[in-house]
Amino acid sequence: MPKYAVFLRGVNVGGRIVKMAELKTCLEKAGLDNVQTLLQSGNAVFESSKKEPVLKSLIEQTLTKTFNYPAKVQVVSLVRLERLIKDYPFGAAGPKQHNYIIFMENHLEKSALKDEYELGAGEKVQAGDGVIYWRVDQGKTLRSSFGKLLSKSKYRQFNTNRNLNTLMKIIASGQ
Repeated sequence: MPKYAVFLRGVNVGGRIVKMAELKTCLEKAGLDNVQTLLQSGNAVFESSKKEPVLKSLIEQTLTKTFNYPAKVQVVSLVRLERLIKDYPFGAAGPKQHNYIIFMENHLEKSALKDEYELGAGEKVQAGDGVIYWRVDQGKTLRSSFGKLLSKSKYRQFNTNRNLNTLMKIIASGQ
């Protein structure tokens, strides 16, 4: 059966707490198999015969009902996630840098990169398949011009990001 990762947007930050044990139970009640949660930032791996768009809708509806908030998630097959990691274009990060993959909806990865922003000295961005690859200096994620762009209303509900190291742990846990 195909394996997927789900990334919850905006949980366990800013006061919206979803405990990983409760998330696991919620996803199992939604009919997902072999659910594993990872870290405390709203990540899970599971199996399902359903396709990504159906899973996204099912999970968002279930989370919204269970936790009483307007849930937004990204659902990515582990096969695709492995490819996205492999395609990360910037190589290894320096000791004071972070590598991110920003999962976008509605092809917004293309328009976001055409919008106005200034990159910092070590900062890099590049569009990928439904994602934006981003390298940014530690401590500047929220203060960078590009980070602020992603929080604009036309983007903020349609993206979630994960550190490349986190994504590699997710792949390892799903094997």
